Amino acid sequence: MELLIAPEYEELRESIRALVEKKILPFAHDVDEQARFPQEAYEALQSADMAAAHVPSQYGGQEADALATAIIIEEVARGCASSSLIPAVNKLGSVPLLLAGNEAQKKMYLTQLAAGKGFSYCLSESEAGSDAAGMKTKAVRDGEGWIISGSKKWISNAGFSDFYTVLASTDSSKGSKGITAFIVEKADPGVSFGAHEKKMGFRGSPTREVYFDSVKISDDRRLGEIGSGFALAMKTLDHTRITIAAQALGIAQGAYEVAKKYAHEREQFGKPIFDFQSIQFMLADMAMNIAAARTLVYAAAVKSEREESDLTFYSAACKCFASDVAMKVTTDAVQILGGYGYVSDYPVERMMRDAKLTQIYEGTNQIQRVVMARHLP
Repeated sequence: MELLIAPEYEELRESIRALVEKKILPFAHDVDEQARFPQEAYEALQSADMAAAHVPSQYGGQEADALATAIIIEEVARGCASSSLIPAVNKLGSVPLLLAGNEAQKKMYLTQLAAGKGFSYCLSESEAGSDAAGMKTKAVRDGEGWIISGSKKWISNAGFSDFYTVLASTDSSKGSKGITAFIVEKADPGVSFGAHEKKMGFRGSPTREVYFDSVKISDDRRLGEIGSGFALAMKTLDHTRITIAAQALGIAQGAYEVAKKYAHEREQFGKPIFDFQSIQFMLADMAMNIAAARTLVYAAAVKSEREESDLTFYSAACKCFASDVAMKVTTDAVQILGGYGYVSDYPVERMMRDAKLTQIYEGTNQIQRVVMARHLP
């Protein structure tokens, strides 16, 4: 518990919140409206060494621990959820490298990540979402290297990122034990991208299909042992589901603050609508659930840093709970604002649309409950 209240974490929160208020939040509406990449946020985060703060210091990063990284993502999401995917995706794409990469690979790619290159994660496919082991993308031996063929679906920051952790089947007869992880570069011949998905929310983060047309890479791009990719992918998600939970937490916090402020300012029947018990109860429930979600997210982050044995349960639990809270809080925020909540003059309708995705990606909340049931403490 001492980690949860250490002054340096609150100092970090104040610092990133000031950055968001000044350089990210003012562009959030336009980023969503125009469905454009949040370039201002990227430049602000990179300048502050927050775009990939988790990178160890020997590779040029800030070596932010899991809790600090969660706080960064939470605070960015409070202002602009699309922008929060910059640090979140960079961590997702590079955790397999941190877990299974050799020193040469880490020096090669983490140094560039800290310097501003993006790193995405390629697991899902059109026919392999929750059933990730059913992937069709293949990696075939080619002398001392590999040839990767196939495609990956729903890839966050595709096209923007320079590097991609790609999971591919190297022996389909072995199922999940025949999957291997590789690092593919955007500049590799045969790599291309599909059209931008037209999404309900997170419109500022490019989501595209990634195509691999006989992409030739050397064996030094392989992460870990042949056949260890699926286990590596699942271990990665144990750590990175916490970032999605932090993102959901930030969205919920932002919506709650807008709704509370509005309730004190909006008058009906001669008094602020906050004076009506029905509104008070809605806001009380929002605050209560956000507080509970924050405690669970931070506890999971500490477990991630310590590699504790019950991490799988806690990472699934915090992602599931925080995203459900975000959906409920943002929906209620729209209700409190009434007609104003339903139009884009206020940010809560955007926050509601953004919140929905947190219940879906990096494993739907139905899958999270399966994971929790299999790892009950």
